[in-house]
Amino acid sequence: MRPTPFDLAFGTDAESGFALIKTSLEQSGIDPNDVDAFVMDRAVAAMLRELVPEDGVGEAVLQHVALLQHAYLYWQAGGWLLSLTPDRARELLAAPPAPPTSAVAAPAAYYVQFPERLLWAELAPGEPHEPLDGLFVRPWPGGGYFLLAIFGMHPGRAGFSVVDTDGFPEDDPARTDGSPLFAPVLPGGDAAGLHSIVGEEELLELAARTVPLAIEALAATERTHRPHHPVEVGACP
Repeated sequence: MRPTPFDLAFGTDAESGFALIKTSLEQSGIDPNDVDAFVMDRAVAAMLRELVPEDGVGEAVLQHVALLQHAYLYWQAGGWLLSLTPDRARELLAAPPAPPTSAVAAPAAYYVQFPERLLWAELAPGEPHEPLDGLFVRPWPGGGYFLLAIFGMHPGRAGFSVVDTDGFPEDDPARTDGSPLFAPVLPGGDAAGLHSIVGEEELLELAARTVPLAIEALAATERTHRPHHPVEVGACP
């Protein structure tokens, strides 16, 4: 099984650490979806100190807060891990824009893992493109999403890059240059069968397209689901 960012960041201590956070949040009456209140909790602050490097400041701290909150909510929802086969991932990327979907039937939070080195993005101007590992997704009533995209996971790197965003997918998403959504922008990307994410709007659209897969996995495996074990989402019948 391919490691996830949850495994890499929290490892075997996740269960006990998150159980302490759950108890602390409940005793304080804090909604873990409220990031400002979440980060003020004592148990959260203690785990955050373990995550953030001693010289971590500014954006680095915010990224660790986002990772901790998304990971906790993923754990609290049951650790729904959706692993896409290459065929299903390509169908997802080639599909029309996602219509509004009720989030009620989906897990409250889940992680969808894409095939390795299929999707790429330039996270900062002039920086090398990084491959997407997957998305922590939290569908929100009304059609919005909170998501954390994980990039640059590979065996030779101790950490990974994150992009934290939230909002509503556009009704008719399109690139300004007229190219299809998720079309490659890397040189030679077409020939190599690669895809690219350009901007946070495409991340939100990608998240929206995963909701039907999460609903499908929940309906098919809820009674036998084991937390943090992948549900493979294969090709459409």
